[in-house]
Amino acid sequence: MENMFRLIDNDQEVATNRCIWVNGPVIVGAGPSGLATAACLREQNVPFVVLERADCIASLWQKRTYDRLKLHLPKQFCQLPKMPFPESFPEYPTKRQFIDYLESYASRFDISPKFNECVQTARFDETSGLWRVKTVSDAESTRTEVEYICRWLVVATGENAERVMPEIEGLSEFTGEVIHACDYKSGEKFAGKKVLVVGCGNSGMEVSLDLANHLAKPSMVVRSSVHVMPREIMGKSTFELAMKMLKWFPLWLVDKILLVLCWFVLGNIEKYGLKRPEMGPMELKSAKGKTPVLDIGALEKIRSGNIDVVPGVKRFNGNRVELVNGEELDVDSVVLATGYRSNVPYWLQESEFFAKNGFPKTAIGNSGWKGRTGLYAVGFTRRGLSGASMDAVNIAQDIGSVWKLETKQPTKRSTTSHRRCISQQF
Repeated sequence: MENMFRLIDNDQEVATNRCIWVNGPVIVGAGPSGLATAACLREQNVPFVVLERADCIASLWQKRTYDRLKLHLPKQFCQLPKMPFPESFPEYPTKRQFIDYLESYASRFDISPKFNECVQTARFDETSGLWRVKTVSDAESTRTEVEYICRWLVVATGENAERVMPEIEGLSEFTGEVIHACDYKSGEKFAGKKVLVVGCGNSGMEVSLDLANHLAKPSMVVRSSVHVMPREIMGKSTFELAMKMLKWFPLWLVDKILLVLCWFVLGNIEKYGLKRPEMGPMELKSAKGKTPVLDIGALEKIRSGNIDVVPGVKRFNGNRVELVNGEELDVDSVVLATGYRSNVPYWLQESEFFAKNGFPKTAIGNSGWKGRTGLYAVGFTRRGLSGASMDAVNIAQDIGSVWKLETKQPTKRSTTSHRRCISQQF
């Protein structure tokens, strides 16, 4: 019975064939959110284990982003806790620079995730009062199943874990190339081709811009209203300007000011097929988590005719696409900039804290990072990297306060009861 499991303490582990006891939290996900939480826990002297299904940290950034990507916000709003960006980095770091920063961050805080471990299920065991996290690893052609037993579970898989593939009539029979934006790297191979970009968020706009810069002929599908704002106003970050105004003015007034400034900088964009929502940009972000598009050059390409704006897609027919207004286009390739979704419902067996859409039920705003029974969520409040950093600090402090209290006095938990619960499963 004594050999049924071993103890992980201070990040040192000896795993059996069946399960591993983690003397601290298990963090699922080694993206920026998971790394930030791990670093803050390290500062609290709390041991942890980070599980990552990919073979690297920040796999979304390393494997599922286009080459020209830069941070859309100034670097001071994107840095993780305890470590600012290098002063030599530009205000808007490139994809490669951000990845280098994250790798340096993991090294500085001695974060060594367990790569190629895909979480299959995570559930709370009411009998033992512990979380049971089952993973599968197919690394090196060997399938390994491990169950981690822990008191705290931190969900750090983020808002963008899985691509969203739209169901459009005839798309599966389209004769040209169809890729999701996560597989798009550069417009170089699309030069001279007619490319339909489905989606007009930040990814759709930037992919369309990149295609136009590489002499492709992009048509961007705009199905609904969208807030397009300049990335900078009078040399200052639009986001930074909004944050400063929110300290002094109510939300509705900040939106009014922003829209007036946008009109002066961008002019009337509705004549190009870009209709603004009735709700202001900051109110829409606060209420529904929908991020405004920050223009970095796509609008100028739209004005010049290098990017066509078209309405929604009705159906595909061979290499032609029929739009909802009856117009038909010849298309060589399709890029689906249709976004991402949370994958939490596929593996977390819990319904009190997380909703069916994979977000905490109180995800928008300053709450949404703490559930019951030792369950936490980081990076789901739809406030970008700065929001994820705040979540990480709060989570580490919350766990750290309990950890420090219990390590100074005999624990009230019975280790024997843990073992008895585990042994019943085998």
